[in-house]
Amino acid sequence: MKETIQKPDLRPARPDFSSGPCAKRPGYSLKALEDAVLGRSHRSKPGKAKLADAIDKTRAVLGVPDDYRIGIVPASDTGAYEMAMWSLLGARGLDILGWESFGKGWITDAVKQLKLDDIRVLEADYGALPDLSLVDFARDVAFTWNGTTSGVRVPNGDWISDERGGLTICDATSAAFAMDLPWRKLDVTTYSWQKVLGGEGAHGMLILSPRAVERLESYTPSWPLPKIFRLTKNGALIDGIFKGETINTPSMLAVEDYLDTLNWADSVGGLGGLLGRVDANNKVLDDWVEATDWVANLCQEPVNRSTTSVCLKIVDADVLAMDDDAQAALAKRLAALLDEEGVAYDIGAYRDAPAGLRIWAGATVEASDLAALTPWLDWAFSTAKMEAQNA
Repeated sequence: MKETIQKPDLRPARPDFSSGPCAKRPGYSLKALEDAVLGRSHRSKPGKAKLADAIDKTRAVLGVPDDYRIGIVPASDTGAYEMAMWSLLGARGLDILGWESFGKGWITDAVKQLKLDDIRVLEADYGALPDLSLVDFARDVAFTWNGTTSGVRVPNGDWISDERGGLTICDATSAAFAMDLPWRKLDVTTYSWQKVLGGEGAHGMLILSPRAVERLESYTPSWPLPKIFRLTKNGALIDGIFKGETINTPSMLAVEDYLDTLNWADSVGGLGGLLGRVDANNKVLDDWVEATDWVANLCQEPVNRSTTSVCLKIVDADVLAMDDDAQAALAKRLAALLDEEGVAYDIGAYRDAPAGLRIWAGATVEASDLAALTPWLDWAFSTAKMEAQNA
């Protein structure tokens, strides 16, 4: 390649395509936080009202069944999922699935930290899913709905048995508000505010089915539970956690920010409107990938491709002829060029994933910004490739 593509004229209005924390909603302003309950206890009447409102609006937008419990818990999605694992696992055998870094992290915790006696691990490489037909629903089943770092998701909930004996424990942090979750098939669901709705970090959401509550009230793990993980007292669910009485002190600024994002979600048509925005974003990227010869989806099965964290690999023949280190360096240079130009921030592949790009296409991103980004991707690739060939 002797010449690079010329720089495009049009730039994305918002270059925020990070997979977490994710882009703020369109039109966001710090003025949205002016009604935050600051300088007051989160246990005061207005503080508790804000937290309860966050739970109620979550239920309304996501369509969570009335008999499911929703709690605000510490430490983001990680804290929520760890809380579920440490509080619920061990009562039955466990099938645990992993096909990217976060899911494989849960495997490490189950095997090396909890040291469960009866555990089956079902794994797949980046870009693929484990064989879902092998899952035994007489056992507990732990999995991520969407692999944020691999661009691979479960296609739907059809593989989950309605007659299961164990619990399904789902990390849905990059799926909630962007994918249609079948609540009656999910006993424990977790996510964090800073993903699909672009909220601020530190807080996780824990959603429990009646079956999960029954497990909590009838089973005591053999290991000690730190205070931050305790969901029961004297064998009964701590009901206040699911009414906004948080275990530790939440950021009321973050709470206000989350309420703002939920109000925005309602304004664009609720869950249906959010899913429509995600579909429009994915059409832009899908059309570009289909028409572009140097890039492809890391996930080869279209039905399993993530619609939020879109992971791409470089398939240009000249680049594939390079050694692994050179390919990784070129991918990093591509992302760096876009960052330097101020047209796309934080779109390099996750550090443990194959070299490539990861572009967030969730509901808070505008399709017009993705359309403006794609010519820049072509420019950055041609520039990075020429630099590598001339080095």
